[in-house]
Amino acid sequence: MTSTTVTVHGVCDRRFAAVREEFERNFETRGEVGAAVAISLRGEPVVDLWAGTADRDSGRPWQKQTSVVVFSATKGMAATCLHMLADRGELDFDAPVASYWPEFAANGKAGVTVAMVMSHQAGLPVWHEPLPERAMLDWELVTGRLAEQAPQWEPGTTHGYHAMSLGFLEGEIFRRIAGRTIGSFLADEVAGPLGAEVWIGLPEAEEINVATTYLAETNPTSPIFSKLMAEPEWFGWKLITNTGGDGAAAMVNSRERHAAEIPAAGGIATARGLARLYAPLSADGSMDGIRLVAADAVPLMSKIRAASDIDTVLRVPTTFTLGFSKCWGDRRLGQGEHVILGEHAFGTPGLGGSIGFADPEAGMSFGYVMNQHGSGVGLNDRGQSLIDAAYRSIGYSSSASGPWTR
Repeated sequence: MTSTTVTVHGVCDRRFAAVREEFERNFETRGEVGAAVAISLRGEPVVDLWAGTADRDSGRPWQKQTSVVVFSATKGMAATCLHMLADRGELDFDAPVASYWPEFAANGKAGVTVAMVMSHQAGLPVWHEPLPERAMLDWELVTGRLAEQAPQWEPGTTHGYHAMSLGFLEGEIFRRIAGRTIGSFLADEVAGPLGAEVWIGLPEAEEINVATTYLAETNPTSPIFSKLMAEPEWFGWKLITNTGGDGAAAMVNSRERHAAEIPAAGGIATARGLARLYAPLSADGSMDGIRLVAADAVPLMSKIRAASDIDTVLRVPTTFTLGFSKCWGDRRLGQGEHVILGEHAFGTPGLGGSIGFADPEAGMSFGYVMNQHGSGVGLNDRGQSLIDAAYRSIGYSSSASGPWTR
């Protein structure tokens, strides 16, 4: 790969010099186009770096305020909102979804709990019937169909990544309880008070700051692609093909999608915003006088609810809590097929390699966003190298198959 030199902007505490070095290396040898990384340690911003190009055609540079679609890193934003409802006594994770959303009980789902939904155990990873074009922009359509259909497996018996459906399920549960959308709650009660640049439903005034997303080619050697090739009738085909055109680059980069609330994969953020969102969760649930949840709610966010050697959908090892991901996979699987974090960390990675997470043991929150996607279902070498450097900077170590530990 051709070496590229870029000017890196921002600040980096000398303790995290290795993070800056890896960030520069991402542009020099790993194909980064535009990106940002931000880290807070015990609430103090210690890394806030950005560089590269936000849009290739115009040459628009990546600037301090540049944001980008973060795909499944959105799931952590949505999960935070649900945990806040639970902390206020308005949501019971162990209650049936149908107790809040009666129509959801159809076709054998009366016993599906909120916890099963949030930990990818509900058996609703895909829409069975063909979706029309632009379906992901039609909230009533996609949530109504999820309420009507039968589970793909017996809920609670296994787990498989609910890539798009999770956000609509969580969002409708939230709406039924709170009487408002999850995106408006995030804006008013999380992002606003914290000053975090994160959105589920982007205001038009912010559109000018959004970087163009460049999607990756499919990795033909990935476990999920191999499954698709070996079993063309496997339901996973619907995960890829039955999206109403949502995966097309033109849709991903459209104002219409940016404005929509797609709580599993439509969020837009800066790296700084993700690190700020997770800062209270890397402590006792509060930061700078802003409390998101009580201190005893933070361990619940990190507690494993579903883990296996083979995710029913992604075909790699995955580990989920209530709405968040943990460290999963193995470096030996190759880049794009693992997410290696601290053993107490929780967050969510996004398609292409973005990620936000909190590590309460380390007192660290982290955000990384970029516009040139890597392939695979986890992190690629760009994001993982930054995480590895961050943990090394605070004295942690890791094996090939394990998480970062003290």
